[in-house]
Amino acid sequence: MLSEFTISGWGSYRPHTTLESRDMDRRFGHEDGWTEGQFGIASRAVASPEETTSVMAAAAARTALDRAGWGGALPDVIIGGCGVMEQPIPSTATLVQDKLGLGRSGIPCFDVNQTCLSFMSALDVAAMGMATGRWKRALVFASDIASAGLDPDNPKTRSIFGDGAAAVAIEAAPGTGMGLLSCASVTHGAHHDLAQLRSGGTRLRVTEGYDALLAGSYFEMDAFGIFKAAAKALPGVIERALEDAGVTRDELACVVCHQASAPGVEHVKRLFEPDSERVVDIFPTTGNQIAASIPTVLAHALDTGRARPGDAILLLGTAAGISASAMVLRL
Repeated sequence: MLSEFTISGWGSYRPHTTLESRDMDRRFGHEDGWTEGQFGIASRAVASPEETTSVMAAAAARTALDRAGWGGALPDVIIGGCGVMEQPIPSTATLVQDKLGLGRSGIPCFDVNQTCLSFMSALDVAAMGMATGRWKRALVFASDIASAGLDPDNPKTRSIFGDGAAAVAIEAAPGTGMGLLSCASVTHGAHHDLAQLRSGGTRLRVTEGYDALLAGSYFEMDAFGIFKAAAKALPGVIERALEDAGVTRDELACVVCHQASAPGVEHVKRLFEPDSERVVDIFPTTGNQIAASIPTVLAHALDTGRARPGDAILLLGTAAGISASAMVLRL
């Protein structure tokens, strides 16, 4: 047992606008059904200009806090796990704190980034804080607007990504046997160029001109290279996490995995055959929500009863880097 806590509340946010794949077909001159047939996605949500990263995160966080029923008790920390921040400075967690009406509360806020694995990393940090006794309550969220950085001339990237947010409110629960049982993670930085967003930091600067900044603002990925590297890394972290937790595959109620792509989710299902139905698959209607993907699937599993109190579940994902992580929780 690494850290004992309960998920007291959870929530997710789906933007108001839904983009149907058939609309993409018409916009780009394809036959109806082409996008869904090629990429396995029927629809996904797209954030409006008013639905900023922090607005979506705050909405999901309010739902999580309301469900937690903490009343006047505030979280001891707010940790953001977004793949792409709303702005470089200050942290997205700071913006969310203010939108929750807690801007003068003094609650410490910070972001953790590991691209698509950012939520898992943020949850791990929150769990470590509870294990050391630093925090008793934590609010952890992820929110991403993938549509802000998609190249319209790239059929795959413009098709498979969706926007959204999700959050969990967790509370220390010593002596219960619930919480984080294990976490296994690897990063292979030699593959750093397989998925990247070059603008927004210090790599591309204003002095390089508008065209350079614009080109660097589009997400770039080598889909086959990512799949190959991720597929190689996943089995090892899965086995190590299960072994460290003392949990067998048969004991898992469900697998909450990153919805990277239709082939990516299918690969995870193959890794868990003959019980592939344990892998929660909502990709056709959400797409890849970057870091918001895993907590959105977690919220879905909790809402639908796929994950119940007392269950052991596996959180699993990959990220640019290339990184892979597996985490076993007892609910």
